[in-house]
Amino acid sequence: MSHFTPYSALAGGLLIGLASALFLFLNGRRAGISGIVGGLLSPECPDPVWRLCFLAGLLLGPLWISKTDWLPVNIEVNGSLPLMALAGLLVGYGTSLGSGCTSGHGICGLARFSLRSLAATLTFMLSAGMTVYIVRHLLGAGE
Repeated sequence: MSHFTPYSALAGGLLIGLASALFLFLNGRRAGISGIVGGLLSPECPDPVWRLCFLAGLLLGPLWISKTDWLPVNIEVNGSLPLMALAGLLVGYGTSLGSGCTSGHGICGLARFSLRSLAATLTFMLSAGMTVYIVRHLLGAGE
């Protein structure tokens, strides 16, 4: 079982906030992952290079950190592949329905004091909490 690590969580949060702010100030764009990936999937994507670089950083950054001795990384995935695929599709549908994802609303939108982003983030957090409670306590999974 993993333990709460406040210092690495704080450092990660600060780095995400700093990266999002720099991305906005230097490029004039919000770092919403669903919008960035969605733009790549568009047949008329006018700016695929920076989007691919951003996505590569998201995928390669954790892999790079896991190969260093900076932080102990212990990632364990217990879900079945079909269940994770279904969850991914539901998240994709939810980001389309909610006009953005957790990074777009929770980090960038809240920083801009967007009421829509506040409502979306509260919805994300409430549904995540209810899902964990149902799966772990009512269904008995995750024990």
